[in-house]
Amino acid sequence: MGKLNVIGLGYIGLPTSLMFAANGIEVVGTDLNAKLVSTLNEGKLTFEEEGLEEVFNTALSKGIEFKTEYEKTNRYIITVPTPYMATSKQIDATYVVAATKQVLEVCEPNTILVIESTISPGTIDKFVRPIIEEKGFKIGKDIHLVHAPERIIPGNMVYELENNARTIGADSKEVGEEVKSWYKSFCKNEIVVTDIKTAEMSKVVENTFRDINIAFANELAKMCDREGMDVYELIRIANKHPRVNILTPGPGVGGHCISVDPWFLVGDYPDIVNVVLGAREVNDGMPQYVFDKIHKIMKEHNIKDYSNVGLYGLTYKENVDDMRESPTLQLLDIFEKYNIDNVKIYDPFIKEKKFEGQVINLDSLLNDTELVVVLVSHDEIKNNQHMLNEKIVYDTRNIIENGKQVYKI
Repeated sequence: MGKLNVIGLGYIGLPTSLMFAANGIEVVGTDLNAKLVSTLNEGKLTFEEEGLEEVFNTALSKGIEFKTEYEKTNRYIITVPTPYMATSKQIDATYVVAATKQVLEVCEPNTILVIESTISPGTIDKFVRPIIEEKGFKIGKDIHLVHAPERIIPGNMVYELENNARTIGADSKEVGEEVKSWYKSFCKNEIVVTDIKTAEMSKVVENTFRDINIAFANELAKMCDREGMDVYELIRIANKHPRVNILTPGPGVGGHCISVDPWFLVGDYPDIVNVVLGAREVNDGMPQYVFDKIHKIMKEHNIKDYSNVGLYGLTYKENVDDMRESPTLQLLDIFEKYNIDNVKIYDPFIKEKKFEGQVINLDSLLNDTELVVVLVSHDEIKNNQHMLNEKIVYDTRNIIENGKQVYKI
């Protein structure tokens, strides 16, 4: 087999390509972003992730290459973004289609083309197979199609790449087993080989399951808030039942998985989904709920100006620099809708100034603010709770124990 060409060097493609290379597979990483490729070729990572630098250095020592051009080979893994269309909620396969077309321009005979991007069930049948056939290639002979959905989370990528089970969907058992052998170079857990459509559905269903359970916790939080109850106490007690495991409520759902993938099912099966749609609406509605509660707290304490409000956290989860679809970004959109642009914002993982009102450290956030809204549970804020003692705190993550007055989600 030829070199392995990984297409797309973002949050999934980069660590995946590094893991392959560090474990003995010849890898070329391709991305159309010339600045990103240049940074990697300078020996610098493009985002922070625990344990990734060590893997990066090992991959460099094994000869990994980074280019803006597609490699002429017979092994490809596509890891490009897969958003959904705002109106129909169906998958926007534009990036997958473009990458596939580029592969077909350079690939060698008997090529294995793996789509690792998360896709809705039937995406390969609807979008990928027709392109291949239109180009005159024979599927199963010239091109072998595979779907191998990623299953990792920012903040724990290296561990999960090595230890999470994987799914390989392929047209033929033989090709599935071949691709399984690639991933076995670093994956220590079970790798299941199945058909393509089942593999497509499995990833979407996994994230939808989590979305639904988070939505239930968020609805409980709203009910408890109305009744003056402590939702965390309620969940703690309910979870003592041996078959109950209620998750933790929060200010919304972010990242490129849970906040996106369930929409694929809404878009593809509008006549079937009810629970999935309801969960999406609940979770997407949480930033508005947080905004309304901020306004209520301000009114209660006679805080008249939003310049006295500080938002802590921009990323979608703790201790990472990934802001994709974060609840804070959604909240900032709501502020903008109401022409509010004078709140202070701070996140220790976002070094570059990206927003009006963004400050450089926690001290700057706390200076001249009366109300601090904790939106992300970074270790920094967990370990420096004493700095909030004199502040009114709206804690959407249930991490602040003491303060002048602490409100929960």
